[in-house]
Amino acid sequence: MLTEELQTMKKKAGEYTADNIQILEGLEAVRKRPAMFIGDIGVRGLHHLVYEVVDNSIDEALAGFARNIEVTINEDGSVSVLDDGRGIPVDIMKKEGRSALEVVMTVLHAGGKFNKDTYKVSGGLHGVGVSCVNALSQWLIATVYRDGKIYRQEYERGVPKYKVKELGTTSRSGTEVTFLPDNTIFKTTEFKYDTIAARLRELAFLNKGVRLTLTDKRERDEKGHYVSDVFHSEGGLKEFVAFLDMNRTPLIEEPIFMEGEREQVRVEVALQYNSSFNENAHSYVNNINTVEGGTHVSGFRRALTRAFKSYGEKNNMFAKLDFDITGDDFREGLTAVISVKVPEPQFEGQTKAKLGNSEVLGIVDQIVGEHLANYLEEHPREAKAILQKVVLTATARNAARKARELVQRKNGLVGNGLPGKLADCSDTDPGNCEIFLVEGDSAGGTAKQGRDRRFQAVLPLRGKILNVEKAMESKIYDNEEIRNIFTALGVHLNDSKELVLDKLRYHKIIIMTDADVDGSHITTLILTFFFRYMKQLILNGHVYIAAPPLYLVKKGKEQVYCWDDDERKAAIKKLGGGKDDSVTVQRYKGLGEMNAEQLWETTMNPETRTLWQVTIEDAAEADRIFSMLMGDDVPPRREFIEKHARYARLDV
Repeated sequence: MLTEELQTMKKKAGEYTADNIQILEGLEAVRKRPAMFIGDIGVRGLHHLVYEVVDNSIDEALAGFARNIEVTINEDGSVSVLDDGRGIPVDIMKKEGRSALEVVMTVLHAGGKFNKDTYKVSGGLHGVGVSCVNALSQWLIATVYRDGKIYRQEYERGVPKYKVKELGTTSRSGTEVTFLPDNTIFKTTEFKYDTIAARLRELAFLNKGVRLTLTDKRERDEKGHYVSDVFHSEGGLKEFVAFLDMNRTPLIEEPIFMEGEREQVRVEVALQYNSSFNENAHSYVNNINTVEGGTHVSGFRRALTRAFKSYGEKNNMFAKLDFDITGDDFREGLTAVISVKVPEPQFEGQTKAKLGNSEVLGIVDQIVGEHLANYLEEHPREAKAILQKVVLTATARNAARKARELVQRKNGLVGNGLPGKLADCSDTDPGNCEIFLVEGDSAGGTAKQGRDRRFQAVLPLRGKILNVEKAMESKIYDNEEIRNIFTALGVHLNDSKELVLDKLRYHKIIIMTDADVDGSHITTLILTFFFRYMKQLILNGHVYIAAPPLYLVKKGKEQVYCWDDDERKAAIKKLGGGKDDSVTVQRYKGLGEMNAEQLWETTMNPETRTLWQVTIEDAAEADRIFSMLMGDDVPPRREFIEKHARYARLDV
């Protein structure tokens, strides 16, 4: 039910009617080329459907008309999203001769988001969102609670089954959308509770005061209740930063929070310094995670450097240094969330990974600069703690720079030296080439024998590489295995610690470790290194994890490789005909237990192998999990392992 206050706001606001809906183009291509609209047709694209419907409800909240959003995963695998907003208009559009609800649900680029009198800012897919969801669903039901009445329309694969009909009266207001993804389009239609929960938690932090509820009717807890969580934050970004840093040791008691609005651009920033050696900045535009940053991040960094440098120089805190302080020195051990709401965002690329609006840089710079300067003057103890770490960072940076130069001399920038253990391929076109990072010399030797030398390179790694989550940068370049990875790949970090990829030697980088606990640990160590120092390789889609089989089931000359226990049981049944004693099962504890031919056939041959591509769907959640898994704090790691032990597989 809506509060009187919210009802009054809705009445006072400008009318939201069919005249507010504008059409840009039709919907024909969505089912033919779904990946163009939702990214892919795998797990990521499937969950994007939920996000698009939720984004519509969030836009109502941003406009001031909704406070509660309920997401339910139903028993049949469908998802319902209910909000207490104004409800999608149902009156007839003059130009279309049909209900605005039908137009919004069936026409690409139709919605109130293009009319800035209706929505000042919005996320989603620029109005293609809910119509794309409809087009890619077996069925969808839209129910509108508006003007004291209930309206409904149902669709099959985007086609209306009947005209919008009135069902009865109601005292509530809002929109409910229930949909079942089309199993002829998606590779899987099973929604993951944790994946949706992570996005709703993020939205709650980014939109303080909005209550998001997630319920899973497929599963019950020990008390017989449906599994459910409520995400609600009154502290917003301050609570977000504290959540991200829960596994790190803070340098100051309270996160620094700043906000302001200029030229209709609203800016919110929260930051915290901790004892780690990494920068963790997460940026959002209209609730969209801009994983590649953009002008809002540039403005933030410029203001941060200027404010801290000015304060440090004024208070004579850099006097003993015989080198210049750089912007990077002020960002080590920094966790920050930068959120801007922009009326007309311009994104670079279709993935909305980077904000391009030039005016936002100056706006963020001014707001953050003013707030930070005031904070430092008013909090001298916190300022001193932060700047003492900055001085230590700058000193360590000099040592790291020398180590980095050593790497760059070896990676082809100076000379053409490659690691002695690298078995390179003959093809010199990076687009055709792949490299296997293999656990141990034994498995590395087998991989070298089994590979296709034309396009496959092998780099054996000795044991477990350094845990970069707990190491200073200078120590990282002292590590031989990490140096070998840099030089083999042909990449390096510039003075701003940005990864330079113009000489990348392989477009597929495949982590291949044993299918056991140690192998999973090594994979996690390597992924932590890539996430912290080579994130662009992940974002560009270059990083993969190999999937070696767990079992070989044999009977006579017949044999079947199996990747999990279910496949093993099925193979035993198939080959044994119900008699298990006639079948032998070999459990592969390591890659070295396979001969070169078996390793090629199961794990390296592009025609028969399985690779898991490493992606970053939620950078903030990935940051939190890596810091929890690889940091110093043991209890959260134990809790995570106990909760996820049944999956027995790293899910990135």
